[in-house]
Amino acid sequence: MDGPVVGAAKVALEKKDVIPVLKWVKQGDEAEVRSAFNKTLAVRTKGDDAKELADQFFFETLVRVHRAGEGEPFTGLKPAGTGIEPTVRAADEALERGSVDKLVKEITAEAAAGIRKRFAEANEKRKHADQSVEAGREYVAAYVKYVHYVEQLHETAITSAHHEESTEPTAHKEHHE
Repeated sequence: MDGPVVGAAKVALEKKDVIPVLKWVKQGDEAEVRSAFNKTLAVRTKGDDAKELADQFFFETLVRVHRAGEGEPFTGLKPAGTGIEPTVRAADEALERGSVDKLVKEITAEAAAGIRKRFAEANEKRKHADQSVEAGREYVAAYVKYVHYVEQLHETAITSAHHEESTEPTAHKEHHE
């Protein structure tokens, strides 16, 4: 309930203008959102309880359609104050500041620390890998953790870059609608 999609929905309802929310949905989904918006406006006039229920219907419809457009499931709206994932909050703050430098520094530092930690564990266990089968297995487990972490970071960077080049842009994966 604290995120930008529901925030845009509140503005749209206040202005009685659907335009502020349409940027959050794909063009092919616009008719469904417009229909839900019009139904919501009609029901909102029937009293406070009806207004609250209609608004909730519109928020849920909008977020569901938005998430589907990202290829993500709708898991319900999180209550206000639930908390936004720190990484998402940092990304939003970077946009508000108009600079991504702090975010890049933080994410890069976290990735580097993760690589260094897994490397150190694998490297230390590698020194003793030939002492016993158990020590060898401990090395292999640490090696797999290290290599998979590096692979995952690299794959995410490459996949995201290629995805953005080949499709229309979408919002972040796990939202704070």
